[in-house]
Amino acid sequence: MNKRKLLLILLIVCIGLVFWWYFSPSTLMEDTKEVTLYGQIDLRTVQLSFSEQEYISEMLVDEGDVVQSGQVLAVQKKDRLAAQYNEAVAKVEAQEKVVKKLSSGLRPQEVKQAHAKVRAAQIELQNAEALMKRVRNTTPSGASTRQNLDDAVTSVKLAQAQLAVEKNALSLAEEGYRKEDIAEAKATLKALKAAVALLNVRMGELQLIAPVDGTIQNRIAELGELASPARVAFTLAVTEPKWVRAYLPEPELGLVTEGMTAAVYSDTFAEPFEGWVGFISPQAEFTPKRVETTELRTQLVYEVRVWVDDPENRLKLGMPVTVSLDTASNRNINADLDTPVSVSSEDVVDVASSDSQE
Repeated sequence: MNKRKLLLILLIVCIGLVFWWYFSPSTLMEDTKEVTLYGQIDLRTVQLSFSEQEYISEMLVDEGDVVQSGQVLAVQKKDRLAAQYNEAVAKVEAQEKVVKKLSSGLRPQEVKQAHAKVRAAQIELQNAEALMKRVRNTTPSGASTRQNLDDAVTSVKLAQAQLAVEKNALSLAEEGYRKEDIAEAKATLKALKAAVALLNVRMGELQLIAPVDGTIQNRIAELGELASPARVAFTLAVTEPKWVRAYLPEPELGLVTEGMTAAVYSDTFAEPFEGWVGFISPQAEFTPKRVETTELRTQLVYEVRVWVDDPENRLKLGMPVTVSLDTASNRNINADLDTPVSVSSEDVVDVASSDSQE
């Protein structure tokens, strides 16, 4: 009888141990194959505004329109900038003529004119010197006064000075303009061309162009309004890539890693969308009220971003979805990566021999 009681007690203990092992938290965690998350589709948005402060002349798209990268969305008036551009172009053309004139030097006719002035000054000097000699010879006899002699000497000095002036002018004509003047003219031309290039860029920025493919989410500006860089004209929702903003319960944090593949389910479509975990927040928070889960609201969660492959653009902004993560397959992948590489003794000997030969 005692043996039967002892066997019965042992049987009950064994059954209890089996139940405890089977329903223990660690066993349940190991048997867990999938992690289910709940969230909404989120998109990146781009705030588009004009670079110039000008009135809007054309609005080419509306809310909900699908646009392509490089497509013109709106246009501003260009009358004012066009006038400034034409003025800058005219200044460039005028300065180009100045640079060409300075670089080419004086014309041959101007150089010949300088030679002629030198010859004329030489003749004037010769006449003044001849007059001075005659006056000097007649002064002792009283035929000429002392004043006449002084005037003749002064005329010779003036002729000599005029000849020096004309010779310097001839030298400048033959040498051309100064290099510093030419460099200054070229620098001025370069600055004017830069102003034209800037106005050309500003003229191009009168068109508001879509930077990426997307959908017009909000049209804020209207035709005839004064647009400026400080005011947003459109809000563009970027359709690629899309991602799910979901929240991971703290007990399942160790089961999910970046790069893990995911299946994203929607109430609208029967087949799941392929995705992968791209981000796990390092900080815990309380579950936002907008997330519908079966967990307690006070349970700590971690924000997770799951990127979704949706080339046909079927998922819309704010659409609720369910994310299923296969943790078992992820563990197999990690196990393969963590498997050590075996190296035989023969390989070690071969490496050592090759090192000794070197």
